[in-house]
Amino acid sequence: MDVLTFALIGLGTGAINVLLAAGLVLIYRGSGVINFAHGGFALLGAFIVMDLRTEHELSLPVALGAAVVGTAAAGLLVQVLVMRPLRTASPLARVIATLGVLTILIQGVLLEYGAEQRTVPLPVPSEPVRLASDVVVGKQNFYLVAIAVAVVVTLSIATFRTRIGNALTASAENSRAASALGWSPNLLAALTWGSGGALAGLAGALFPATSTGFISIAQMSVLIVGALATALLAQFRSYYLALAGGLAIGIVQALTTRYVDQTGVADAVPFLVIVIVLVVRGKGLPVRGTAADRLPRVGTGRAHPAIVVPLAVAAVVLLRYATPSDWYPALIVSLCFAIIGLSTVVLTGYAGQLSLAQFALGGAGAYVAGRVAAARGWPFEFALLAGVVGAMLLGLLFGLPALRTRGVNLAVVTFGLGFALHQILFSNSDYTGGEFQTKISSLRFLGVDVDPITHADNYSLLCAAWFLVLATVVATIRRGRVGRRLLAVRTNERAAAAIGVSVFQNKLYAFVLSAGIAGVGGVLFGFSYPTVLYQQLFIPDMSITVLVITVIGGIGYIGGPLVGSMLVPGGVAVLLFDTSSAATSADEGFVKYVPLVTGIVLVITLIANQNGVVDQLMEPLRRFRSRWTGDEASTIVSGPRSRVAPKSLEVRGVTQTFGAFTALAEVGVTIAPGQVVGVLGPNGAGKTTLIDVITGYNRPGAGAIVLDGRDVTAWPPHRRARAGLVRSFQSLELFDDLTVRENLLASSEKQDLAAYLTGLIHAGTPRITDTVSAAVEELQLGDVLHKRPQELSYARRRLVAIARAIAARPSVLLLDEPAAGLDEYESAELGRLIRRLADDWGIGVLLIEHDVGLVLDNSDRVVVLDFGRVIAEGTPADIRESDAVRRAYLGESLVEAVP
Repeated sequence: MDVLTFALIGLGTGAINVLLAAGLVLIYRGSGVINFAHGGFALLGAFIVMDLRTEHELSLPVALGAAVVGTAAAGLLVQVLVMRPLRTASPLARVIATLGVLTILIQGVLLEYGAEQRTVPLPVPSEPVRLASDVVVGKQNFYLVAIAVAVVVTLSIATFRTRIGNALTASAENSRAASALGWSPNLLAALTWGSGGALAGLAGALFPATSTGFISIAQMSVLIVGALATALLAQFRSYYLALAGGLAIGIVQALTTRYVDQTGVADAVPFLVIVIVLVVRGKGLPVRGTAADRLPRVGTGRAHPAIVVPLAVAAVVLLRYATPSDWYPALIVSLCFAIIGLSTVVLTGYAGQLSLAQFALGGAGAYVAGRVAAARGWPFEFALLAGVVGAMLLGLLFGLPALRTRGVNLAVVTFGLGFALHQILFSNSDYTGGEFQTKISSLRFLGVDVDPITHADNYSLLCAAWFLVLATVVATIRRGRVGRRLLAVRTNERAAAAIGVSVFQNKLYAFVLSAGIAGVGGVLFGFSYPTVLYQQLFIPDMSITVLVITVIGGIGYIGGPLVGSMLVPGGVAVLLFDTSSAATSADEGFVKYVPLVTGIVLVITLIANQNGVVDQLMEPLRRFRSRWTGDEASTIVSGPRSRVAPKSLEVRGVTQTFGAFTALAEVGVTIAPGQVVGVLGPNGAGKTTLIDVITGYNRPGAGAIVLDGRDVTAWPPHRRARAGLVRSFQSLELFDDLTVRENLLASSEKQDLAAYLTGLIHAGTPRITDTVSAAVEELQLGDVLHKRPQELSYARRRLVAIARAIAARPSVLLLDEPAAGLDEYESAELGRLIRRLADDWGIGVLLIEHDVGLVLDNSDRVVVLDFGRVIAEGTPADIRESDAVRRAYLGESLVEAVP
């Protein structure tokens, strides 16, 4: 009967999961934010009850009420002071802000109550109940389930059977529409943040019932993992699913504790749920926000040697000859965090993948290096290399979920991965050296004594050297082909695939490379201690710290991690503000306030300038450079133009359905080399769906796509693009993080694998192809090459989108409403360009347009769609005279469009 006993015991933990998840769902429904600070609210509620009951001897109802009211007020303040100013920011920026709030809450409680474990009277009766002769469990489990059920029923009734609940549902679907009906999105968000905070406070106040009356920051800081897993099962919508999922997770955790004799496995159960649901189901957490997440600005990666070399030399001289000996430990800490921060620049700044596991990956590198050094006696150089390789292999595994998830969704997965790694590996002494632990001694690197205790100056120089080397690598990547690929993926995965960039390859590359960089930082950080205590050094929260300090400094800039690393616990900031703190304990001086200040600075940075401190410092330089923009325009010169490889395209009987709706019904189109085929039809006729099917964004239910005699129906979009099948987008979908010139280069460059290695040491010189030259000349873009697309008018951006498609040197070019937003003169020029592409270059063109005159004037053949069916096909003259076209929807307008 052990199974039943432990299953019932798990109901208590499951009920806490339910209460926390209900708050997460409520906050998301009202504001669209996935709140990583939710566990911090629960922590605050638990310690309010502890303080009032043990220090002030107040009754449970009073303490419980104070906790609920206090956390509700905290939630309301977060909405008003943080989330409301960030309402127009990207979902990622708002999630990072909640990490800052989490840091503030945890550090505030830590400063007030300390890190030690506290006892508090149980909030509900806990007498044992005998359900059978050998089944005995505490009453508290049933009380907690009853409370969870009552909360879920109340929330469900309030959500689905009241006016304000309907308003929340409407706001979740479309906040503007709800506002038009008289409901203030800000008011609804404030209500849900306050109520969600209250639920978290209630969960925290009841938590001691599951831990026999003990609470601590370490215990409660991981509650968010179970809560996120539960809310994920509920799809962030259903409270009843949260009830079932939360209880199920609690039961599985309890059974795992009983039957699995492995440290940390039970704690990792919620993480396993997250991975299974997100990766196997293939759906991410629902993220509300702008269509394109605008991450902070990215630097150019350019640095003049005349500036960098003297600064590097000066830094080395200062470190070696002018730095007090008691400063070295703090410098080593900051430099190690700066190195790991560089990995965040690559992964989040360049590739747009939000990871909360970078410090854990660094810990994995330290683990491999430490074990081969301590147990096998490997020299430091080889141990470091082994650690980097180990971190990269783990980074490859961590990157696999990124193929199915992105953004906030990926943050949830990686946080769970890092947490599981800590609980299963770092916290298990059987894996970390047992009673002998992992002791490091007599470190030498390339024959130089770099022992961090006896030669801290040399060790700090080693850390600085590694930072400079890796910063150079990251900057080189940014300037080269791989950097443009990564930024294309970060900005718009669909558009990146449309120019031949493999989203799969680049995401995995970013994860593996960033893991290698993190591995270097982790090894250096771990080896800076005589004994590598993995459980204490590489805690999950440190990955949040790495992200926080990098965002503060500037997540898109090489110098961002270095600036932000001054604020890490034990880093340089404690020396700048309190020079005596280097030699004192962490409980004295300014040092104990550094994490709290870091959280506050992060929130202020996101509100004031999410691009970071370095971006603000670079503003004068950008203004100076803006005066010298003629060089880039002059690099585009006309040259001999050769015809593209001739390839024909056949669309054979394609049918595409969405549920019961048929978007395309047995559509067939043939495009020969050098031929322009126009497609006409009203809105909803299936024109864009046709392009999506041809280019691989939709898989047809029937039919085939044949390119140059090869069936490419099963090919992914990037492979079709590389084969010469390129498209433009009706909604432009430009790479706003790149300049116009870089947009064109990204499209025209060879998508080879060798660049992933050569790009680490040599950015290369961008080669301007004849198609790029032609696109710039024909569309008159020479004067805007140095600008980013968002700086241009809509009409110029439309021309850039067309130029980017042409720059890929396609054999078949699919243009989706290219004249939208252009004036009559620009449309006429576009028509002449399309004819030249076909006649002079031999490109086959599929032209979809609402401008009937443009299509009929420049097409060799025209296909007319209506409700997904071909109703007419022939020459422009045939279409003008088609009775079927007139009867269907065009009337006399088609005849009158072109005299």
